[in-house]
Amino acid sequence: MKSGGFVTGEADSVVAGRHLDDYFPGSQLNFVVQITAEDGADSPSARAAAERAISVLNATPGVRSIQSYWTSRPMMKSALRNKDGSRGLIVAAITGPGATEKAGRIAASLRVAEGPVRVEAGGPGAAFSDMNTQISRDLVLAEAIAIPLTAILLAIVFGSAVAAALPVLIGIFAIAAALGILRVLTATTDVSIYALNMTTALGLALAIDYSLFIISRYREELAAGLSNVEAVVRSVRTAGRTVCYSALVVALSLAALLVFPQYFFRSFAYAGIAVVFAATAAAVVVLPAMLILVGHRINAADPRPFLRRITRLAPRVDKPAERTFWYRLVMRVMRRPLPVALATSSVLLLLGAPFLGVEFGYPDDRTLPTSAPSRAVGDVLRSEFEADLASSATVVLPSYRGSSQELGYYATRLSKVPGVSAVLSSDVVARNGLRIAPGFPAMSDPLHGAYLSVGTQVDPYSEAGREQLLALRAVPPPASAKALITGAAALNNDSVIAITGRVPLAAALIAVTTLILLFLFTGSVVLSLKALVLNLLSLTATFGAMVWIFQDGHLSGLLGFTATGTLNLAMPILMFTLAFGASMDYEVFLLSRIREEWLAGPKTTEGNTRAVALGVARTGRIFSAAALLMSIVFLAVATSDVSMMKLFGLGCALAVLSDATVIRGLLAPALMRMMGIFNWWSPKLLVRLHCRIGLKEAAPAPRVRELETVAG
Repeated sequence: MKSGGFVTGEADSVVAGRHLDDYFPGSQLNFVVQITAEDGADSPSARAAAERAISVLNATPGVRSIQSYWTSRPMMKSALRNKDGSRGLIVAAITGPGATEKAGRIAASLRVAEGPVRVEAGGPGAAFSDMNTQISRDLVLAEAIAIPLTAILLAIVFGSAVAAALPVLIGIFAIAAALGILRVLTATTDVSIYALNMTTALGLALAIDYSLFIISRYREELAAGLSNVEAVVRSVRTAGRTVCYSALVVALSLAALLVFPQYFFRSFAYAGIAVVFAATAAAVVVLPAMLILVGHRINAADPRPFLRRITRLAPRVDKPAERTFWYRLVMRVMRRPLPVALATSSVLLLLGAPFLGVEFGYPDDRTLPTSAPSRAVGDVLRSEFEADLASSATVVLPSYRGSSQELGYYATRLSKVPGVSAVLSSDVVARNGLRIAPGFPAMSDPLHGAYLSVGTQVDPYSEAGREQLLALRAVPPPASAKALITGAAALNNDSVIAITGRVPLAAALIAVTTLILLFLFTGSVVLSLKALVLNLLSLTATFGAMVWIFQDGHLSGLLGFTATGTLNLAMPILMFTLAFGASMDYEVFLLSRIREEWLAGPKTTEGNTRAVALGVARTGRIFSAAALLMSIVFLAVATSDVSMMKLFGLGCALAVLSDATVIRGLLAPALMRMMGIFNWWSPKLLVRLHCRIGLKEAAPAPRVRELETVAG
């Protein structure tokens, strides 16, 4: 699995990088060895450590362009030693297939964490290797947290250890299927390492959610007097049907990621769709078979009496829907729908306000915890050296055929750009518009053009980094030559442009497919539009909270991450598709029960009010449990030490919780009360269309003979 995939092959920065790999191999430095000595970088012990590291690098295939403080030309030494002289650097380029894995192995073999001379590795190669290792480790921890907690909560919710075990087993089945699917995908296409956590979390969350709804319906039908087989068939015809429909909504939301050409998003789409299929198949095929085998033992091993004895709580008494908390809450809301709608909408919009100031950036080593070796090296490079060599820019002139002097003149002009520490070319090394040393002839080729290395003193992901990139691009290249810039700032800029250019199309596809599917399910244009607007409102509040927390860093100390002033653009997009699908998941189940009550009752304003209250009351407790369980899975992902995964897990958990409580308990009932019977309105043409092709509610429970035929 890979750590990149945020930019396309057509981006200028990628084209430039590919040209360097093909014709100037080793020109893109991506590996840094930092040697720290108590008696200084010029001491014999530091030199000996450097010689050992250089020998390891020289002996490793695919390692090129090794430069060090101890062996470089005098004018390069200042860039390879920190300000107080205690640290020296070795920089290199690791090329070829498996460069990230190779960087990880070299870093591990060189590392000396204690003693008078310490050796640590950094740079993009080592950072991506550390990310892969950290994410794989975090995945094990997340599952170790999520699975036992969900099992305990399910046992409390169901009042049965047997009933609780079934969703967990289905969840484990879905995780196994997800991992197998990911393994197959890596053999046929590029797959992002970040898909690992999201896919397993999604598989577990959906499988438990879907099982929860089907088992709840099954127990409800058993309590109504149906036999075991009748209850299973009835549950699949109602809750199982809604599960399939809900899964279709989630899958189509994830499918919108296919409009992005970057393999980061496409791998999430492939894996996500496959995982939704696995979770759905487990819930509607494997689970009914398990229910047939379990039968009335589904209610066995209730842990709640034991817990009540310990906590001295009164026994729980089943109540009619009209006496439940959710029914009373919704009826209170619908008595004052306008104030509730205005207050709730205002709070959500206020929470979403920080998103107006969002700044997007490319991930670097600062997504790792400070304990990661590559992160520690990166922090030192940013604070103690004249230029961060791992973040330097490279200007490529693929078609250059001019003289060396012209390149020298171009280098001096580039060196005048604010924040540029030095520019290296084949003709000259320039600083502040002056020629300070001879250049490196290997940086140009009569057949394949030339390149220039631009050292930078600014954070490439900051506003200053973007301004510097624009200034470098504004410097006219030599006549008849096209200048392409690669490096951290250029990759960041190109990735943001490439991603944002496809966002409107992805959003439009999600909106259109969701509206169509909800209309086919409800037969109402109004309810479909309302569901779309409410989900967008909920996600806006979540995104605003993520900007406030992760971009602005207000909870960085509590949550243990470093705020960089930017958000990785990929995370909000993934959160949107996944959280939108999960929100629609709950919307479908809620509308299913409300529509059941509406069809069974009078078609009046009072009938609409009662249908909404009963629908929420019959699903409120199970929705709360489902949302809590799904949020636990996502919060387990948020325990990751990689800040991007922390953002993803926490954002999805907040989106699910706010949707299942604030939206479903307050705003949705208030709006449905205000619209009355208009909730169910559609133009006559669409009404006729829905009568022909719409999805109908399952018929009442079939006769026993029919059930026996189905079971047979």
